Amino acid sequence: MTILRITNGRVIDPSQGVDQVTDLWIRDDRVLGIGQQGRGEVSSPLQPDRTIDASNMIVCPGLIDMHVHLREPGREEDETIATGTAAALAGGVTSVACMPNTEPAIDSQASAEFVHLQAQRAGNANVFPIGALTKGRGGSELAEIGGLVEGGAVAFTDDGSPVVSAEIMRRAMEYCKMFDKAVLSHAEDLDLTRGGVMNEGFESMRLGLRGMPAAAEEVMIFREIALAELTGARVHILHVSTAGGVELIRRGKQRGVRVSGEACPHHFTLTDACLRTFDSNYKMAPPLRTDADVQAILEGLCDNTLEVIATDHAPHAPEKKMRELDQAPNGIIGLETLLPICVQALIETKRLTWSQLIEKLTINPAKVLGIDRGTLKAGAVADVTILDPTAEWTIDPSKFKSKSRNCPWAGQKVRGRAEIVLVGGVVKFERRGAV
Repeated sequence: MTILRITNGRVIDPSQGVDQVTDLWIRDDRVLGIGQQGRGEVSSPLQPDRTIDASNMIVCPGLIDMHVHLREPGREEDETIATGTAAALAGGVTSVACMPNTEPAIDSQASAEFVHLQAQRAGNANVFPIGALTKGRGGSELAEIGGLVEGGAVAFTDDGSPVVSAEIMRRAMEYCKMFDKAVLSHAEDLDLTRGGVMNEGFESMRLGLRGMPAAAEEVMIFREIALAELTGARVHILHVSTAGGVELIRRGKQRGVRVSGEACPHHFTLTDACLRTFDSNYKMAPPLRTDADVQAILEGLCDNTLEVIATDHAPHAPEKKMRELDQAPNGIIGLETLLPICVQALIETKRLTWSQLIEKLTINPAKVLGIDRGTLKAGAVADVTILDPTAEWTIDPSKFKSKSRNCPWAGQKVRGRAEIVLVGGVVKFERRGAV
């Protein structure tokens, strides 16, 4: 038996409403309790085998990123499960849910089991595979949803592509409801976005680039909410980027539809004006929108219309992102910049408290995915992030653990980063200089 004591830290656990300077006790791979020795869950005779001094730091449940592209199998030049999970740990993330748009897609029990196996071999963060809704993500035939659940899939999506057919999406929701799994929707009307490079609006007209209108996202969000209402299924809208999308989700919630939404840091900090540089690190899908959309997403985060923050970590090898803007692939990496960008946009501006931010990065994504993570309750798996909210550093993608470098915040001076990360009670990441 191994006893670990994390002392003097500001323990924040939104799942229990805890926010106080106290101790966290861990026995082997489980949380023993919160509180000074001799109080709470911890009995006085305990002697820790190791004590971590977390003075001036925040101790919280391990962060969960429910929207990550690990690229393996098929595109290991961009990322692997080993490098992606190492990047996660460096960002304070102990659990990632990986998207199925690999080559081949994660659309069978064997492919989900492969992800689990590779994650175990890597021995970094937990990996929860998300299964494809349709075979090969082709949109025409449902995947073996029951088999995928057996293989460990925790939710379902064709992310990277929408499910074009409303009938197939309805059937997918009905099947997923049987297993109590959420359907994650990539909301995009391909007829409206085909050939688009950026948001359709003043900036696209100014730059002479083909645009993707906000309506392309909103009509699909409307459809998904209507189908969730029809079937009683749980639907989660991925990477919401428009003001109209936020409002549709808000209204759906008010009607009692089982809909949730997520925001990505780039969609609440950057706008389509960034494309004036023609830098492909600002090219993504859905695209960066206007300042009005950014403000609406921030408002959605504040009123909990959008209850999850996820990165949509989308690594691409440098030679791919160096192509002309219309040829370069969409997406940016985000695991190692998640904390500081959230601190800058949400904490320093006082839009959210630390407890509210951590809730969107822990227990809320755990609830959407139905996984037993995101809490420091006694008996819970001891996934813990110890972060320094005031650490100042400069973002340098060349030092990242990720294989790819497509980061739009390179060179930016930021605050806040993970110092020590535990997975299952074991210290998996310790920044040099941390106690």
